[in-house]
Amino acid sequence: MKRWFGLVAVSVLIGASPAWASRTRVHEMAESPRWGTKFGGMLGRGALNVVTSPVDIITNTVNETKSGPPLVGTLTGLGKGLGCGVLRLGSGAVDIVTSWVPGFNGFPVSDSYDNCLASSGVAPMPPPAYESEPAPATSWESPNAEPAPAPAAESAPAPVKRKWTK
Repeated sequence: MKRWFGLVAVSVLIGASPAWASRTRVHEMAESPRWGTKFGGMLGRGALNVVTSPVDIITNTVNETKSGPPLVGTLTGLGKGLGCGVLRLGSGAVDIVTSWVPGFNGFPVSDSYDNCLASSGVAPMPPPAYESEPAPATSWESPNAEPAPAPAAESAPAPVKRKWTK
């Protein structure tokens, strides 16, 4: 029995994809303009953020303790970790609840657990070619010089007085 358990555990560890690979793919899917892809991606990203939100507390506490004075670094890391954990938990909950809304891609949090406010580094997926429309042509030009003075206005004719009778 122990041998089977060990064999299954080793197979899972070897066959499982790294967490960063799945996290990046889920984030790409959640930013998709196609509704079906976005729906699954937002559910996955939301679940991933809700489940891994406590990791922010541990990661930030350890990193700040290493980089600063022991007590001050620990308290700073704990505060930063709690803030990022709550932010990641809230982002995940919003992703799960609003995954069905077309055109809304949620409030993504960074992929990195070191700094939850950093940009994710994942570019949104480009829209499919059949859904894209040509960009409208614009002729907006910024002026390079000051505008010419307005022409002098001629005097307007005197208003005509009308007499109203019943």
